[in-house]
Amino acid sequence: MRVKCLIATRGILVILLVMLSTNIVHAAIQEQVLYNFGGVQGDGEQPSGVLIFDAAGNLYGTTRIGGANEWGTVFELTPNGNGTWTEEVLYSFGSQPHDGIEPSGALVFDSAGNLYGTTQSGGTGGFGTVFELTPNGNGSWTESILYSFGSAPDGNGPTGGLIFDAAGNLYGTTQYGGPYAYGTVFELTPNSNGTWAEQILHNFRGFKTDGRYPRAGLVFDAAGNLYGTTFNGGSTYQYGAVFEMTPKTGGGWNEGLLHSFINNNIDGNYPESKLVLDAAGHLYGTTSLGGPYNGGVVFELGRKAGGAWEEVILHDFGTYRSDGGSPIGGVTFNAAGDLVGTTANGGSPHNYGTVFGMKRKAGGGWEEGVLYSFSEPSNGYSYGLVVDAAGNLYGITYTGGTYGRGTVFEITP
Repeated sequence: MRVKCLIATRGILVILLVMLSTNIVHAAIQEQVLYNFGGVQGDGEQPSGVLIFDAAGNLYGTTRIGGANEWGTVFELTPNGNGTWTEEVLYSFGSQPHDGIEPSGALVFDSAGNLYGTTQSGGTGGFGTVFELTPNGNGSWTESILYSFGSAPDGNGPTGGLIFDAAGNLYGTTQYGGPYAYGTVFELTPNSNGTWAEQILHNFRGFKTDGRYPRAGLVFDAAGNLYGTTFNGGSTYQYGAVFEMTPKTGGGWNEGLLHSFINNNIDGNYPESKLVLDAAGHLYGTTSLGGPYNGGVVFELGRKAGGAWEEVILHDFGTYRSDGGSPIGGVTFNAAGDLVGTTANGGSPHNYGTVFGMKRKAGGGWEEGVLYSFSEPSNGYSYGLVVDAAGNLYGITYTGGTYGRGTVFEITP
């Protein structure tokens, strides 16, 4: 079932940007709600994950539930040129036997314009799927299940989305499954007959030896190494870890922990977002909790001269009432090299979450500022941002909006 709905852009809310430094800086920020989910029959509800752009400037994402079968959707938002956007449901899950349900994580395009993603449930085994959406000449899309996750020792519950390597193979994580039931890293390789073969690259073993429960997706560096986070576990503690996957010369992969988070009122706890890399090979991410105020942190990991990795805390959330808390959506870079992200709560005066930015200081370190505090009706958990060429920020809220079922928003600096 395909659903189209035209929503007029909501009024612009002008707020003040207050930078957290000794000099208070004020700048005009505009927020627009581009779409309110749940306004028509068959629409998606509760959007999740980070949005992606195509080359034409259209936005794509998923909703966890809703659609024609109430099991979630893939949607597209197209700008109309007059400030409005048109939403179209490209696919409603549960439309065929053994279909995936409850899509999660960001989508990804291949070079031919096909979309790929994951569902955390459904499939022939009931433990989630990897799917592909192929555009047809008449504007419709066809869904194919590339892989259905099964019971142990296979992984189950993929939630973090997928990435491609240069050869066209897909990589991702499952939050659960594997022989230890603590999650996996997997690879899907296309076969010549159109099917895909799955290979488990790593089975997480649990705390005191390894991480467990990887909720986020992966990122490649220039050398072909993979990096990710686990929500729990760690070599000594149980508050999450950052791991690296290194390909071996004769085949296979080695996994090692770069950092295990500590519950010491300084370090972050429980990371659940994807990492980003800068040009120097440093890793940046967030934790949902931890730090001196237990509001989560933004952290950086960089290699020291001897090859070991060192963590630096760039910002502690919850330092005062108007600051955000629980940055579960991670961070991303804009064209100026600033970090931007969202928090699930905090912000003055409503505590519905924030959009924040972080800029490098001339003398070293970073300063953080709240760009926008969510309020009625555009409230609700937000899961990270995507940046367009003009520096505008786009994201979703899981709830809130006119119908209380989530929104797509734009922040214009």
